[in-house]
Amino acid sequence: MFVHHSSQLKIVANLRNLDISVAPKDTSKQHYERTHQLWTVLREWHSQFQNLMKNQKEYIQALNDWLKLNLVPIESNLKGKVSSPPREIRPAIQPLLHAWHDLLEKLPDDRARGVINTFAEVVRTISIIQEDELRLKDKCEDIRREYTRKSRQFDDWYKKYSEKKAAAAAAAAAEAVEGTAAVADPESGGTANQDDEIVAERKTVVESLRIRLKEEEDTYERTCRQVREKSVGSLKTHLPELFRALSDFARDCSVMYERLKSVTAEPQDTVEAD
Repeated sequence: MFVHHSSQLKIVANLRNLDISVAPKDTSKQHYERTHQLWTVLREWHSQFQNLMKNQKEYIQALNDWLKLNLVPIESNLKGKVSSPPREIRPAIQPLLHAWHDLLEKLPDDRARGVINTFAEVVRTISIIQEDELRLKDKCEDIRREYTRKSRQFDDWYKKYSEKKAAAAAAAAAEAVEGTAAVADPESGGTANQDDEIVAERKTVVESLRIRLKEEEDTYERTCRQVREKSVGSLKTHLPELFRALSDFARDCSVMYERLKSVTAEPQDTVEAD
């Protein structure tokens, strides 16, 4: 594990020189799902790391308790008389258990556990801001659809309105030639000023949607850049910390097990009785 984590540390250290200019600048739904999946895996990793240390200590304690309960000197004299007190039994595994327990207590696992938890929170933060980015994207899409619909409706209405107005103007011109009166509004019978107000109102609705869409798109693009910069910056900072802590922990574990290998158990004593 020390070799693997050291190799991973070298890889993530090179992230500082990674050119991401050609990478997608926005977050896809699949990208967000993978980020959330990574956060879930990191939480499980943190939990299992805690269990690794906890279970080792419990295993050693259980073996030690078993020895205490089962390796008790038994008097072999049926009359209950012992010519000399039995010597204490010291099984060969006992020095190993004591050394293992002491070395585990000194093993600096807090740092590795804390760094895994910190990185999990970093990924969780990335997941949250990616979710906000996708929400803005959906909002832009909703406004764009509404703008497209309203713009199309206005264009259709204005085309019909213009045709009716042109027809009314032609009729009015013909009537004027014949000496009859009056130009009427093609829809409401209002004046030319009222006609302009109707057109202006409908244009304003469409224009306000266009402006709103542009503002939301600007906000979305700005958010994309911020999410991208924060995500990449966080990974560049915390990934090396993660694998540096893990490689250090793996090295300390390797040293611990090398020391355990060198532990020489005392020969097991036997019980002597008359």
